[in-house]
Amino acid sequence: MEILIKAGQLLLSLSILIVLHEMGHFAFAKLFKTRVEKFYLFFDAGFALFRKKIGETEYGIGWLPLGGYVKISGMIDESMDKEQLKQPPQPWEFRSKKTWQRLLIMLGGVLVNFILALVIYILVLYTWGEKYVPMKNLTYGIMVDSTGQKLGLENGDKVLSVDGKEVVRWEAIPHDIVVDEAKIVTVERNGKIVDLQMPDDAIKNLLHSEFPILPRFPFVIYQLVENSPAEKAGLKPDDRIISVDGQSVNFYDEYLSHVKNKKRTDIDLGILRGKDTLAFDIKTDSLGKIGVYANLDETRWFTPVEVHYTFFESIPAGIKKGFGTTRSYLKQLKLLFKPKVKAYESLGGFIKIGSIFPSQWDWQSFWNLTAFLSIILAIMNILPIPALDGGHVLFLLYEMITGRKPGDKFLEYAQIVGMVILFSLLIYANMNDIIGLFNK
Repeated sequence: MEILIKAGQLLLSLSILIVLHEMGHFAFAKLFKTRVEKFYLFFDAGFALFRKKIGETEYGIGWLPLGGYVKISGMIDESMDKEQLKQPPQPWEFRSKKTWQRLLIMLGGVLVNFILALVIYILVLYTWGEKYVPMKNLTYGIMVDSTGQKLGLENGDKVLSVDGKEVVRWEAIPHDIVVDEAKIVTVERNGKIVDLQMPDDAIKNLLHSEFPILPRFPFVIYQLVENSPAEKAGLKPDDRIISVDGQSVNFYDEYLSHVKNKKRTDIDLGILRGKDTLAFDIKTDSLGKIGVYANLDETRWFTPVEVHYTFFESIPAGIKKGFGTTRSYLKQLKLLFKPKVKAYESLGGFIKIGSIFPSQWDWQSFWNLTAFLSIILAIMNILPIPALDGGHVLFLLYEMITGRKPGDKFLEYAQIVGMVILFSLLIYANMNDIIGLFNK
């Protein structure tokens, strides 16, 4: 069921973004009296799930959910329809329009995606506001995995700043180290201020770690795995683990430290249930686990900050969030061209995108993620790669600057090259997903 919920959210989000992206091209085409022959959600390679012709345009839904398209008369696109271009140009065709009009038609999808993201952020902030636990409210500091330890961080550290910039939200710590290529992280450790020099491989390690940094919290059980050793022993949700084999456990990371080498081993757990202290004898499995999920809701232990916006306050706040997200993604994209950090190994396809959606349907998360994906779609489409909007824009800018239009044969070959590049990237990204599943 969890997979279906994630897949459903991904499919709905992509459908909204694709339709509105193509609507951007469609609207500018119609504005300049350019004929649009097809408007499709998903690709209809071979056949379509649905099609209906209204006026001069055929609207439909394809079976291949890799995107969508509008087929504009007199334009070399992914349909590779060359027969039309052998005929004399017609006034309703794309190739007959002025250069600036063609440019706006090609930019229409990107403009709609970016504006859509800003609108979504504005409405999300107005509807739900923001709720987060600031770093200064993390009473017990942070806990770190092996990647965090390689950075020099320790369990219980309170992170004060990254390259001199104050840390407001703990979630931003790995993000800021990666996108800003930070060199110094300042922490409070045992009452002392310590400056940590980030190692050369910090970015590479963080890109390959799922949760390098989390708030440090006591170990309270949130959920039990069915038929797990913990369930069979009688543990329950909301039980708090306070000792392992007689050794006191105050925090989740201390529990992990005690059991990390205890595979298929009997352990004695001290449990606090309400006001009662109970003892359980449990045998760990082959991975050293007992089959429980910890309660990761930091608001249970720490005081959150809640920010509410009036409609007019949400407008500048949403625009600021949209531009901030765009800057952040552009910085992350730049890392792909740095072989040293191996960011390309983190490139993911549909499985990775789907995994970022919550396992339970949550409209606030859904719209925030849809806005984020809309920005990604805008940026990826404006890249100067033939077959993408950015490739067409590049050739149109060349035409505007030089006064010479690239030949149809050149555009045809460029489209083929671009499609090969795109399909190669698509295959690579989704292969990364599949390999990642087997490596878990």
